[in-house]
Amino acid sequence: MPRIDVPIGDVLQILEDLIQTPSPTGSTEWAVAMVENELAAMGVSFQRTTKGAVVASVEGLRHDQPRGITAHLDTLGAMVAQIKPNGRLRMTALNGVNWPTVESEGVTITTRGGQQVRGSIVLNNGAVHVSRHAIDSPRNADTLEVRIDERTLSAEETRLLGIDVGDPIAFDPRFESTPSGFVRSRFLDDKAGVACLLAALKALRDLGLSAGQDTHLLLSVHEEVGHGGSDGLPAELAELVVVDMACVGTGQNGDEFHCSICLKDSSGPYSSELSNKLRGMADQAGIELKPDIYPHYGSDGSQYWRAGGRAQVALIGPGVDTSHGYERTHIDALRDTANLLAEYLLSE
Repeated sequence: MPRIDVPIGDVLQILEDLIQTPSPTGSTEWAVAMVENELAAMGVSFQRTTKGAVVASVEGLRHDQPRGITAHLDTLGAMVAQIKPNGRLRMTALNGVNWPTVESEGVTITTRGGQQVRGSIVLNNGAVHVSRHAIDSPRNADTLEVRIDERTLSAEETRLLGIDVGDPIAFDPRFESTPSGFVRSRFLDDKAGVACLLAALKALRDLGLSAGQDTHLLLSVHEEVGHGGSDGLPAELAELVVVDMACVGTGQNGDEFHCSICLKDSSGPYSSELSNKLRGMADQAGIELKPDIYPHYGSDGSQYWRAGGRAQVALIGPGVDTSHGYERTHIDALRDTANLLAEYLLSE
């Protein structure tokens, strides 16, 4: 049994609050402020980096092998690439948007002046009673557009709403937690990991327990575009545990009901020493940790190493189905991930 059973209610509450707070890469201020409030309520010291990430510091019983844990707050989304002559918007993706999965999704455009304008993503000339290609047309950045929920039929009218090229576009998450324990939502990548980490830390603080080693928590805000992993972490780290979604799909060893540990992704293998350490902790705590390899994946750990980071790096996370689409996980995977993080925080 794990030494601490992190309350799943805390995980779910933090997760829902995070999910309902939009944070596409480049527009993460609200989510960052929410995390800062959570840390402040726990009495954890933190600072914001120049790039906008949050780095929190937790004093440990020992100081000889400082460690880091990171998870990312930023999500997929889009930006306005063009105001079209008909007043609608052409989008550019914030990294790996799977375009067919966002057709018909509601969106919020945030203008430079702070106004929020609602709309939805539709196929251009998408009426099946008008276009014989509406059903079989490809869905991509060139064929999908944002239909704004305001009376605008021209680029000039759209600009009068305050909308301009470069404004962030946040997709509706559609969060739902079911009685059977499933959680369905966009952006479980990686707000599920952030929620597990914050809930694990909260469990230690509520019980008056100290971390085993000085620990630095990085809540990064540029993971989805590939340069979040080294932002604000001290150079002297001995270990870095990355918490990000675990891949679920054909040929994968993990599933939605467990925490997985990635031993290799598209950037190469992770640290076998640190990975085996975590696997040993999971065995002792009775957590079934699924080893896996991800063929089309990179993490903040990869970027940390590429930026010159010298610590050992391992990658864990709850299994998430249909990544970069309408994602799903289960409370069992969230519980195991949070409990393993608590074990790691306690360890020396």
